[in-house]
Amino acid sequence: MKHGSIFSDDVAFEDRLILDQDDLAKKIRAAKDLNLTIVLTSGSFDLPHIGHMRYLREARLLGDVLVVGVDSDEKVRSRKGQFRPVIPELERAEMVVHSRYADIVTIKQGGSEQWSLIRTVRPHVLVISERTGYEPEIMEELKKHCDEVVNLPSQAATSTSASIRRLEIGGLKPLLDRVRSIVSEFDKLLSGEQE
Repeated sequence: MKHGSIFSDDVAFEDRLILDQDDLAKKIRAAKDLNLTIVLTSGSFDLPHIGHMRYLREARLLGDVLVVGVDSDEKVRSRKGQFRPVIPELERAEMVVHSRYADIVTIKQGGSEQWSLIRTVRPHVLVISERTGYEPEIMEELKKHCDEVVNLPSQAATSTSASIRRLEIGGLKPLLDRVRSIVSEFDKLLSGEQE
């Protein structure tokens, strides 16, 4: 295979990351013209963990070309709060590429029309996480834009949110308590000096 192509063994991040939706649509049409099965999935992939990698592997096994939409920083913040994502969007996209399961990666921008990436790609297989918990009527709506919707179960007991909570409770809280204690002692010294 050509060095740097999406079909090479090379990471080829610059070739695999496609930000322009028109360019993405052209590449997908070309892959479909080759009778390749297109699989689409998406997510935040913030603080990547083994569940993310297993999820991408399972999605990749469902077809010939895996397209992954990585949620933009804006999109993640709107869903998960002002302190997320932990890792910036381009770095998260590059990590997804480095997993070697993703053939094409794009950034899903906040404020874009609902399911715009699904309509652009029109995949043969749309893979969604069981954690998403879409209602049956939403699943039926999704099926209008693809041949099949696969509801993939969680691939690990962990999640990024759970990892962050563990850090907050087990790692950061004792550190913050210690900082508060030092600040309090410092305040007492200052107030004692001012008397």
